[in-house]
Amino acid sequence: MSIKRLRTGMSAALLAILFLAAALPVSSQNQSGESWYKGNTHTHTVHSDGDSTPAEVVRWYKEHRYNFLVLSDHNYLTAVRGLNATFGAKDRFILIPGEEVSDSFEKKPIHVNGLNIRKVVPPQHGTSVVDTIQNNVNAIRRLEGVPHINHPNFLWALNADHIRMVQNNKLFEIYNGHPSVHNHGGSGKESLERMWDDILTHGKLIYGIAVDDAHHLKGAFAPDRSNPGRGWIMVRAAELSPLAILDAMESGDFYASTGVTLSDYEANDEEIRISIRETPTFKYTTFFIGEGGRVLTTVYGPSPRYRFTGKEKYVRARIVNSAGYVAWTQPVFINQ
Repeated sequence: MSIKRLRTGMSAALLAILFLAAALPVSSQNQSGESWYKGNTHTHTVHSDGDSTPAEVVRWYKEHRYNFLVLSDHNYLTAVRGLNATFGAKDRFILIPGEEVSDSFEKKPIHVNGLNIRKVVPPQHGTSVVDTIQNNVNAIRRLEGVPHINHPNFLWALNADHIRMVQNNKLFEIYNGHPSVHNHGGSGKESLERMWDDILTHGKLIYGIAVDDAHHLKGAFAPDRSNPGRGWIMVRAAELSPLAILDAMESGDFYASTGVTLSDYEANDEEIRISIRETPTFKYTTFFIGEGGRVLTTVYGPSPRYRFTGKEKYVRARIVNSAGYVAWTQPVFINQ
């Protein structure tokens, strides 16, 4: 059996419960010299439709123990050299330049983030939804940046078939913390997780990210406001640098979370093993999910395992705690 998998040997990560992360170390290292880094690739400032300056936004994320951040204003590239000079800290915190390339087709919003780009990518437009996405992805790639497709259900713009047909894109949002993006679908429209399984079932490997898409730091933190800290990724990389972080992301060496932290993860030719960093009094349920979004098995407790039968097309895990927070591991394809 051949297996596409993440590298093994996951070490202790950051505390996942929202706004308590400052009590723990920023990153931790395993025996292979790799560390886990917490980051967000989608947030906004006053340079587009956010309510806070770049410095205010960066300060919030650094003070809440993130390791990397992308300021992704709509069709605007914020210079990060000065911000890195002020807020950056070796092995602790960096800014990665980025932009939310905000396009449309027949009034449907088509937004693609460009990570680590060196200049603004203007909206490229296209003759269809897929063509519009593809043209923007291609423009980001031409600048040696990394694209990810944003919030498919925002104004119900995208579906699984659209995303599946896009080439040279490895990432899309399976969770977005903005209150208007409809992560769970409705009225016959697929949830973002269901889209993910549709894409994977068709044999296309794509990785799921979580972001907060923050716009509102001032005023109340409330469910109907786009506040920071609602979704993030934990990336395993050899160092805290833009290239190392993005290489790990495009290799699937990360997991997405809204508040569950893993202390260990391994996928080998025989099984997937997960260790969950427990929070006292919380209970944990892990759903191992396969082709068509079918739950292959459900495991309770902090140390779930799944042993491959060889009949699976892919396996991914969704870990839920009793407070409703979630972590998603990336899909492992079998015999591919």
